[in-house]
Amino acid sequence: MGVTTSNREAFDQEILPHLDLLYRVALRYSREPAREEDLVQDTLLKAFRSWDKFQPGTSARAWLLAIMRNTFINLYRREKREPITLDLEKLDLQPSTGEAQESDPEGAFFDQIVDERILRALDALPLDFREVLVLSDVEGLPYSEISQALDIPAGTVKSRLFRARRQMQKDLYSHAVEMGIIKPRTAP
Repeated sequence: MGVTTSNREAFDQEILPHLDLLYRVALRYSREPAREEDLVQDTLLKAFRSWDKFQPGTSARAWLLAIMRNTFINLYRREKREPITLDLEKLDLQPSTGEAQESDPEGAFFDQIVDERILRALDALPLDFREVLVLSDVEGLPYSEISQALDIPAGTVKSRLFRARRQMQKDLYSHAVEMGIIKPRTAP
């Protein structure tokens, strides 16, 4: 089934505006830029093939995120069973000669504020907490869409978000003091 010529435009109109979101979320899932593209491509292919199952009027963003999450989980499970081997002799380890032009000013701003230490703390969160934190605080999705995308109740979204934020606060307190974002606590 999937997409016919007559509804291809509807697919493009509903899905393409969410590509940047998919790439950002895929990076947080995969933790590897090289694998992020594969995850996005697999998600788009599955969405394309099952377009006839999408219900117009519902959130395409939540639908795509649900597909991405399920795809990631399935890939993760498969990779745990089948380890990947690399031939280091065949890898091209030479740096590229040309730098890509900066085409995402919002992303560049985010990169300046969010340093490696913050990303490590985010990546250290359990997946259940990390995905809710990324979708809510980084991507700005409402609880209802997160609930739909992850197929969990809104109360669970709120609970996981609370716990994820608490863990991030705990992990990043000294970093925030060092950066001058907050003042150190003083003992009473």
